[in-house]
Amino acid sequence: MKLKLGMIGGGQGAFIGAVHRIAARIDDEYELVCGAFSSDPEKAKASGVLLGLPANRVYTSYKELIEKEKQLPEDERVQVISIVTPNHVHFEPTKLALENGFHVILDKPMTFSLAEAKELEKIVKASGKRFCLTHTYTGYPMVKEAKQLVKAGKLGKIRKIYVEYPQGWLSTFLEGDNQKQASWRTDPGKSGIAGAMGDIGTHAFNLAEYVSGLQVTKICADINIVVEGRKLDDDGAALLKFNNGASGVLMASQIAAGDENNVKVRVYGETGGLEWQQDVANTLLVKWLDKPAEIYRTGGGYVSSFSSHNTRVPAGHPEGYLEAFANLYRNFALCVKADIEGKTPEPEWLDYPGIEDGVRGMAFVENVIASGKSDTKWTDFII
Repeated sequence: MKLKLGMIGGGQGAFIGAVHRIAARIDDEYELVCGAFSSDPEKAKASGVLLGLPANRVYTSYKELIEKEKQLPEDERVQVISIVTPNHVHFEPTKLALENGFHVILDKPMTFSLAEAKELEKIVKASGKRFCLTHTYTGYPMVKEAKQLVKAGKLGKIRKIYVEYPQGWLSTFLEGDNQKQASWRTDPGKSGIAGAMGDIGTHAFNLAEYVSGLQVTKICADINIVVEGRKLDDDGAALLKFNNGASGVLMASQIAAGDENNVKVRVYGETGGLEWQQDVANTLLVKWLDKPAEIYRTGGGYVSSFSSHNTRVPAGHPEGYLEAFANLYRNFALCVKADIEGKTPEPEWLDYPGIEDGVRGMAFVENVIASGKSDTKWTDFII
């Protein structure tokens, strides 16, 4: 059984929409049956044609999609709606979809503001429907392996966490040339109060909390606008305090000229540390206090069930960003199908980012920007 998938946003010229559609297809768990791909009616229709959808299942607004799909017989209507719009068009379609009985997969960051995120949390819980937030990097097998090693106490009590996300693509005033991705990501009216910290800083923050199993309680941030004329931060760093007493450092920059997307996390405990980076995503380096370091590889027979469940090909074959993205889609689909069949989802299936991650991500955005503006600097992490 394939789940019937609909998409809001992600039409012609949209980068992330195509990524979501590829991820949904990799495991054959979904069939794209409808969409409202653009706020421009002509572009929405043209996008639907390119994707091979029937004209009566291509809509010109998310409200029309939800209203008309709800009227279809249960065996025809969409079941899961993927929302891949800019940040300022996250809350309303997600709210409407959940309230009308549809499961939702939403691109990050979750909402335009923390207030919206907290309201959405109430809506998700009241709806009884499943919700997934696409923090892609948690889908990598070796990131999951890192989390399981920490959770099993292999490193002892965690003491230090470093996480970084350097990009260089906004090293110039790209939005001045009306480049689509740059234009909305640097626009406070569409992106929210943060630029780099909202776009990629939220990924770094999520990765630090996911792998360590800890939560940030205090933050001290330095936020910068480096490129002249830019309205939102394009560079920043933050010192972190976690709820077990550990300290951390987070860096997110979109003016790191020459860097692409090499997000990296390091976690150190009493007896060892671990290190993972996207450029060599099949490798997890595990370092010990009193013995030689070990190299864990995706697909190895020694890895945890959480890692092996999210591995598709034999060891030695590289798996990357699209596969990690697809792991979120597949795990979500397996849980939705289990619900339909009245079964209990396996723990490995439930390992995808959800509403709590989204609320904490938006809290990070607001706290890191507030700390960056504050003379006090060290501030409590407030939700």
